[in-house]
This record gives sequence, C-alpha cells and structure tokens, in this order.
Amino acid sequence: QVQLVESGGGSVQAGGSLKLSCAASGRTFSRLAMGWFRQVPGKERELVAAISWSGGSSIYADSVKGRFTISRDNAKNTVYLQMNSLKPEDTAVYYCAAADSLWAVVLTTEPQYDYWGQGTQVTVSS
Repeated sequence: QVQLVESGGGSVQAGGSLKLSCAASGRTFSRLAMGWFRQVPGKERELVAAISWSGGSSIYADSVKGRFTISRDNAKNTVYLQMNSLKPEDTAVYYCAAADSLWAVVLTTEPQYDYWGQGTQVTVSS
C-alpha cells in the first residue's frame, strides 16, 4: 500500500501562486508514476499534470500549460505542483495519485492510478 498526504492548498487571489506537495510512503517512490488531478462539485475529476517515475517525462492539461509545473524529489519521496498565475477556474479539490509502474511512463487516466490522497482545497478569488 501507498499512503499519500497532500499539503499546500489554501486561498489565494487571482494571479497568485501556490505550491502543493504530496508526500508518499509505503513503496519505493522512485518506481511510482505520479499525477495531480482536480475536481469541482458536479464535475468529473480531471488530470492536471503527471510525471514519470524518473521525472524525465511530464504532461499537462491544456488549461494549465505554461502556468503549472509538476516535479518530484525521489530522495524526499515527494511530488510537487507549482501553480502560478492562478485563475478562479483553478478552484477545485486537488488530489495526488500514484501508480506502480514498470516503465518510466506518464499515466493520464484515473483508472491507471492505484493510490489516491485525501485531497486539498485550492480556492482562487477574483
């Protein structure tokens, strides 16, 4: 089992920045593909960004490209999501997800992920 604990959420004005962290335990972190998803009430959870276990590959939703950056520190068992130029439409609960992966690939869909964090609220006011 993998335990994921997110932190760094909060409230910020439009144009501001937040950095989310997700600490993992229970598995060899350097063999976990990681992703950040978000969900607003009444809508499906959507992929925000994902990164391979090597950190060499990443992918972003079109809506966050150029504003968000996913990264990981395998020595600290932590994945990050740096969010800049935040917009009110970025308001959501953000979830960290992890998947056992034999290959250094980026995983982009919910069913591909095995483990989920509890979520952290991000609220962006205009």
